[in-house]
Amino acid sequence: MLSSLRAKLGTWLAILLCGACLSAVAQDQQGQNPEQGQNDQLPTFTSNVNVVNLFFNVKDKHGNLIPDLKKEDFQVLEDGKPQTIKYFSAESNQPLTLGILLDTSGSQLEVLPMEKEVGAEFLHDVLRPKDLAFLISFDVDVDELHDFTSDASALRRAMDKAQINTGGGGGGVPGIGQGPIPTSSVPRGTLLYDAVYLAAREKLAQEVGRKAMILLTDGGEQGSQTNMKGAIEAAQKADAVIYVLLIADTPHLGSIYNGGGYYGIGDMKKMTQETGGRVIEVGNKLDKLKDAFAQIANELRSQYNIGYTPTNMKRDGSFRKIEIKVANNKDMKVQSRNGYYAPTERSGD
Repeated sequence: MLSSLRAKLGTWLAILLCGACLSAVAQDQQGQNPEQGQNDQLPTFTSNVNVVNLFFNVKDKHGNLIPDLKKEDFQVLEDGKPQTIKYFSAESNQPLTLGILLDTSGSQLEVLPMEKEVGAEFLHDVLRPKDLAFLISFDVDVDELHDFTSDASALRRAMDKAQINTGGGGGGVPGIGQGPIPTSSVPRGTLLYDAVYLAAREKLAQEVGRKAMILLTDGGEQGSQTNMKGAIEAAQKADAVIYVLLIADTPHLGSIYNGGGYYGIGDMKKMTQETGGRVIEVGNKLDKLKDAFAQIANELRSQYNIGYTPTNMKRDGSFRKIEIKVANNKDMKVQSRNGYYAPTERSGD
């Protein structure tokens, strides 16, 4: 329903450039109505309470997920200072809000049918009645193919309608469903960062609980009005994990492939690591894509949840670095976002 989501990317960017960036209100509200955890009941937060809520995975040195850890097994540091964990859960039944971002630029011509097939199967398998998902395509435009729904069949039908778009005509108001985002000297191509920014700001930022977006792309980016930093910041403020499935028709990789690797892989790794996700290389292999989706499903259903009230209570909108450690076990690796943006006074108005 495109009419329900007229993008405001130009407005948001103007606000950012003026130094009056909206703070992540969801940072204060993200714990509303959580389910009871394994050891403690998660709280209901009000908008004037600053609580940091973290969803994360723990893996061993071989990359296997580690379940059944307890609250006392973890230590949380914010800007290097220990924090008191007040709320903990190892439950996997909390509702999930998921965004699928589908690259429909010219480079995906040969692999788009595979993405549709496996992506639809993933949504059918992973979505539960309390979960929600939406679907966005990005190329020279950013378009919402389907709004939030728990109906996997509806999402499949929307995904089937996705088509390769390499350009043609243009103008219009920038954003999802409103035609191409205007650019000046930069050629229009694949608006990957704009898609991430819009998915975070206009969709996920308003939701609570576990949130993730999955990008099916070759990692190529061209023409976005938003840069990588802006896309990462928007995802962090929305508390959204980013996963990237690097997909390309190997025999025709052309300019996106460089000496055996994707040109955009470094940027994709940075974007995923800073939000608590990761990159999985798929190429054009159906089995690899199915396995990648299975890995993501397992990670999303095996997350720990920690909540704490930071010792730094300043509402200054600054970025706070977070580190989660597993006590007395250096072989365990925590997969989590690397920080959050503090609320501002405006967020409490």
